[in-house]
Amino acid sequence: MAELFSLVFLTLLALTTGMRVWLALRQLRHVAAHRATVPAEFSDRIDLADHQKAADYSRARIRLGIIELTVDAALLLLFTFGGLLFAFDQFWRDIFAGAGSAHGLALFASVGVAGFCVSLPFSLYRTFTLEARFGFNKMTARLYIADLFKQLLLTVLIGAPLLLAVLWLMGAMGEHWWLYVWAAWLGFNLLVLLLYPTFIAPLFNKFTPLADGEMKTRIEALLARCGFASSGLFVMDGSKRSAHGNAYFTGFGRAKRIVFFDTLLDKLAPGEVEAVLAHELGHFRHRHVWKRIAVMAALSLALLWLLGQVIDQTWFYEGLNVGTGETAQNTAMALILFSLVLPVFAFPFAPLMSWLSRRHEFEADAYAAKQANGNELIAALVKLYRDNAATLTPDPLFSLFYDSHPPASQRIAHLRTVSL
Repeated sequence: MAELFSLVFLTLLALTTGMRVWLALRQLRHVAAHRATVPAEFSDRIDLADHQKAADYSRARIRLGIIELTVDAALLLLFTFGGLLFAFDQFWRDIFAGAGSAHGLALFASVGVAGFCVSLPFSLYRTFTLEARFGFNKMTARLYIADLFKQLLLTVLIGAPLLLAVLWLMGAMGEHWWLYVWAAWLGFNLLVLLLYPTFIAPLFNKFTPLADGEMKTRIEALLARCGFASSGLFVMDGSKRSAHGNAYFTGFGRAKRIVFFDTLLDKLAPGEVEAVLAHELGHFRHRHVWKRIAVMAALSLALLWLLGQVIDQTWFYEGLNVGTGETAQNTAMALILFSLVLPVFAFPFAPLMSWLSRRHEFEADAYAAKQANGNELIAALVKLYRDNAATLTPDPLFSLFYDSHPPASQRIAHLRTVSL
């Protein structure tokens, strides 16, 4: 059984990695083939130079992504068949004289540090070379290091207690432990949604109330029409890290707040900002956040149940080369292994999740066209495509797998239809 599982895993890893590289190469060729001409529906609003910048930016990101996914596949093989995870496990067993909670924390920390060391060069290159080359990076080395330190601190203060609770539940709650872990995990995510706007996000960015004026008046009128109550309208200093612009609302209940990137407010007219916000409120009106939480809850329950079925199977550990027999089995090892191999088995379902997200975007656009001005939303989106260097000509199959938002041409065509 272990040999069969090894064969299945290695085959799927090769197929999914090959598929992802093939999709990326399709995207590279498709974007390059359409680089010379602006699509007709955008030719009156986007210059050829901006279109070509978007094509070059997209291709640069894809080329880096190909290298990154290849390295990630190699790291996964190193952890499993290369014996690195087994070596970590044995080292910490010797230190802590067994596989208890301290061993579990140390094992997770070892995997996390190894993954961080591998991903750090890519992050540095993406931020300080690729993004800087296209004029998007505003991050300083000092701010980058400060962000890393804050993320590490949050991981230790929040992640470590959560992990200890999960490992304890896995070991103490019998054969139905996965139900208790699921309840704890779901409760944790809801708590983070509640606390993030007021306690976590301000650690990384400064949030100031939106100033009085035409824009605030229009936004408050929109909120009244939509029946949306929030804890405030805020502007975030996104420009200190990037030139990209965005807007979002976060939290739930009384903790809901609407946030605009300062870069967005600098680029869009008041009516366009109103239309963008109407789109975000469309997600609220259609209960997309709660629907996604429900999907996440159902998926996490199914996956934890699946982990519950394999956690005591020796073939699961032996097939991934992390030990033999019962000596390999412990809750931390099971959780790590499951997390490492899950993306390999889940990749074929990526188009389904992308389809669901794109459907929500169409619904939010339709709502925005009714509550604000659909033409203003089109104008705002075109500006955002241009200023964020988003490609207007993605490969259809690549987009099917990866894009959470509809391709630009489809989205604009849909908006023109619902704005009539």
